[in-house]
Amino acid sequence: MDRKINHIGIAVKSIDDVLNFYEKDLGLEFQGYEIVEEQGVRVAFFKAGESRIELLEPLSENSPIAKFIAKKGEGMHHLALGSSDLKLDLSNLEKQGVRLIDKAPRNGAHHTKIAFLHPKSSKGVLVELTEE
Repeated sequence: MDRKINHIGIAVKSIDDVLNFYEKDLGLEFQGYEIVEEQGVRVAFFKAGESRIELLEPLSENSPIAKFIAKKGEGMHHLALGSSDLKLDLSNLEKQGVRLIDKAPRNGAHHTKIAFLHPKSSKGVLVELTEE
C-alpha cells in the first residue's frame, strides 16, 4: 500500500505563541483552526507541500496533549500516515503483532477517522493512521 504523510502533529502550549513562526518565518500557508472536542485540542493547520503541519493546543489540563506536554515538553507529538481502509489496516497490524492504542477508528480533524499505534511498536514514535 502506498502510504503518504498526511500530517505531522506538534504539541504546543499556545498556538498564538508560535503561529508567526510557521506562517511568517517558515512561509507555510495557514489553513485555519478546528476544535476537536473528542481529542481535547484546538488545532491550527498549515499546508506543507502535499502534507500538513498541525499545531495541537490542549483545551484543558486533562487532555492527552496537556499530559504529553507536562511529561515531554512541547514538540513533535505524532506522525500521521494516510490509510485507504483504516479498519482493515488496524486488523492487519494487530495480526502482525503491532500494539494498538485504538482498535477501532475514532473521529479526528477535517472529518477524518483516525487511530493511533502504540509508540512501543515504533521505537518511541507515536504513529497515527488517518482515513479521509
